[in-house]
Amino acid sequence: MQPFLAEFIGTALLILLGDGVVANVVLNRTKGQNSGWIVITWGWAIGVFVGVVVAGAASGAHLNPAVSVALATVGKFEWAKVPGYIGAQMLGAMVGAGLVWVHYRLHFKASEDKDLKLAVFCTGPAIRDTPANLICEIIGTFVLVFAALMLAVPTVGLGSIDALPIALVVLGIGLSLGGTTGYAINPARDLGPRIMHAILPIPGKRDSDWGYSWIPVVGPIVGAILAALVFRAIR
Repeated sequence: MQPFLAEFIGTALLILLGDGVVANVVLNRTKGQNSGWIVITWGWAIGVFVGVVVAGAASGAHLNPAVSVALATVGKFEWAKVPGYIGAQMLGAMVGAGLVWVHYRLHFKASEDKDLKLAVFCTGPAIRDTPANLICEIIGTFVLVFAALMLAVPTVGLGSIDALPIALVVLGIGLSLGGTTGYAINPARDLGPRIMHAILPIPGKRDSDWGYSWIPVVGPIVGAILAALVFRAIR
C-alpha cells in the first residue's frame, strides 16, 4: 500500500474497533451491554493492534496526528508529509465511525440516552473543568508518544507481534489514566467521529459538544510535542 492509503485504512480499522467496543457496551440490546470499562479499554487496545498490523509496513502506522507531529519534531519524519498523513487519518477516522453507525444502527435506534450515543463517537470529561481536562489529555498523550519514541524496532522482527507493545501502552493509559476524560490521546480519533456524529442521521441524538471538542485536539498535540522535546533532550 501507499503510505497515505495505509494511514487511512489503519485509522479506519482503529476507530471501527475502538468506537465499536464503546457501542457494544453502552447501547441498548447488544450482547455486550454494560460489560464495563475494562472491556472498553481492551477493545481500544486491540483496535490499535489491528491498525498497526495493517499499516505498519507501509506507513509506520502513525494513525494519530500527534504521533506524526512528534516524529517530525524529533526529525524522524518529514514535515512536508505531515499534512497528508493527518488528512488520511482524519478521513479514516470518519469512515471508521460511519461503519460503527452502520453496524449498530438498530441499537442506536433502540437506545434513548443521548449522552451515551455521543460517547460512542467521541470523548467527554467525567468532571468538566477545562484546565484539568486539558492537562489530563496532555499527560496521557505524553505517555503514549514518549513510549512510542522509546520503543526500539528490532533488526529481526516478530511479524504482527511487533504491534503489541504500543497496544499495551494504550491499554495501560486507558486503565490508569482514562477515567477522567476518556483518553482521546489522538485528535483524529476524537474529531473525525465527532464530525460524523454531527452529520449522521442518528435518531434522538444530542448536540456534538463542540465547546469541548478543542481539548482532545490541542491536548494531544501539546503532549506529543512535550514528549518529543524530552526525548530529544535525553537522547
